Amino acid sequence: MNVTKALNIMKEQGFKYTAKREELLQLFSDEKRYLTAKEVLQSLQKNYPGMSVDTVYRNLAIFEEMDILEMTELEGEMHFRFSCSTTAHHHHLICLECGKTREIETCPMDWLNENVDGGFEVTGHKFEIYGLCAECKRAKQREAAPA
Repeated sequence: MNVTKALNIMKEQGFKYTAKREELLQLFSDEKRYLTAKEVLQSLQKNYPGMSVDTVYRNLAIFEEMDILEMTELEGEMHFRFSCSTTAHHHHLICLECGKTREIETCPMDWLNENVDGGFEVTGHKFEIYGLCAECKRAKQREAAPA
């Protein structure tokens, strides 16, 4: 996903263009990681000091409904990022420290679908793996190292 494609999706679905919405989308394009509504609000309030958290949540929800953004829950809080541009089935590794993600093509559902009996039909799933990216892991190791 990119800003131009997201704005076109908005237009096709009858939502009006605003500079605030474009800036919100540009933030996700620039960050390339999961962001909380609080992080989005803090960033946008620089140019729009009167913006409310309700406005941010409302737009994040709209963008998620339009498949512009993906949402995950980390430690009880919703986090959002641009939807992946690939249409191939995949899952994500998510760094709990910085929010960066990495796509993985392996799907544990392949094994499950082959080994579940009883006629259960899986109609959807979401699989995410949480941990630390190499950069955040090194930073934590440096912090923990004796001086």
